[in-house]
Amino acid sequence: MGKNKLQKFADMASYPHVFEYPYSVADNVAFEKRGKWNQEFFKNNHPIVLELGCGRGEYTVGLGRMFPDKNFIAVDIKGARMWSGATDSLEAGMKNVAFLRTNIEIIDRFFAPGEISEIWLTFPDPQMKKATKRLTSTYFIQRYRKFLQSDGIIHLKTDSNFMFSYTKYMVEENNLPVEFITEDLYNSGLVDDILSIKTYYEQQWLDRGLAIKYIKFLLPQEGELREPDVEIELDSYRSYNRSKRSGSQRSK
Repeated sequence: MGKNKLQKFADMASYPHVFEYPYSVADNVAFEKRGKWNQEFFKNNHPIVLELGCGRGEYTVGLGRMFPDKNFIAVDIKGARMWSGATDSLEAGMKNVAFLRTNIEIIDRFFAPGEISEIWLTFPDPQMKKATKRLTSTYFIQRYRKFLQSDGIIHLKTDSNFMFSYTKYMVEENNLPVEFITEDLYNSGLVDDILSIKTYYEQQWLDRGLAIKYIKFLLPQEGELREPDVEIELDSYRSYNRSKRSGSQRSK
């Protein structure tokens, strides 16, 4: 029998590579590692990569194993879910992986300008009802600019036609440089070791015959950001663990 949520939260509180700063804490306690992640935690000068909405943390752990010369921080508010990756990386003795449990709406509080080199968005909830909740909306892109290096990289992997289309229109509206884009990743010829890391739910979507979409684009510091004014067809299905496809719950 797996551990219950209370035990998982207790484990997380004791893990040296887990930092927990949800709204209730972040509003009252300063985050002292902002601008000092490499100096005080990773103890090196390697590039730092974020995974936002990490779920179980499988992607971050997989990337950490592939790239010992990079540092990875997985971010999500779901602590019990994040426990899996945090435990796996701790037991493996990985020194280039950390976990931050917080609300992504305040992500810019935890990193200094230019501190992050890349961002991965792996299967975020498309949030079809409200643009400002989408992790590729200009609401969030503006926050990413506060800590992402100029022309830093943003990756999106998604099963959602809606999320992929919205992101494509947002990128086009703001003339953001696109390095690669495909509506069917695993039949694109691009699949390499990085992109072939599959989360638990991604494999289930693939088993259902759903194509995985991927876009890799750069984020310059200059230029005013504009939301795309377009109508996008809603997804016709519900993903795992989402009671409503456009609701606030996300899954990995």
